[in-house]
Amino acid sequence: MNKEKLKDYCLSLLGATHDYQPEWQADRYHVGGKMFAMMGTDANGRSVITLKCEPSRAEGLRETYEGIIPGYYMNKTHWNSIYFDSNLSDEFVEKLIQHSYELIFSKLTKKLRNQITSE
Repeated sequence: MNKEKLKDYCLSLLGATHDYQPEWQADRYHVGGKMFAMMGTDANGRSVITLKCEPSRAEGLRETYEGIIPGYYMNKTHWNSIYFDSNLSDEFVEKLIQHSYELIFSKLTKKLRNQITSE
């Protein structure tokens, strides 16, 4: 997976913002102040992207793809982490990023969603 391409994809989503969490050494991507993606490393220094996922889909992805694990340092039911050195395509991971973004966006208040879509 190409980290820069995925960073650009995250920022291309409507209303997406970025910050860096020094304590975690992680890049975080938000919509409406809520995180939908985080790029950092696990305890062994392997690069991961962590994404929100609908729980039943999250479990299925973990069972199907070796490079997808329960969310590192996150709620294991609602978040998955994907190793950058896995053999998953950027396009597949972009779809997972989009799914994460949509889950977060749909939980925002109607007022905030309207604010973001009218920017």
